[in-house]
Amino acid sequence: MANSVEFKAKIKQGIIEIPEEYKQQLREESEVTVIVLKQPKIISQTGILAELTQNPISVPGVRKLTRDEIYKL
Repeated sequence: MANSVEFKAKIKQGIIEIPEEYKQQLREESEVTVIVLKQPKIISQTGILAELTQNPISVPGVRKLTRDEIYKL
């Protein structure tokens, strides 16, 4: 029977740091199984970017680009 621990961590330069409270259990050379569940990126529904997305500003003399023009390769 396997023991398990669960914690959230940020990946920094390809390394997941073990929180202090688990370091005693997960010593060097311990064999572990790693399952990574990536957290969904939450897009703010408030703030200046959300406001501009909903209400773009027109600038006189600047032509609005089409989607095709924006993503032209």
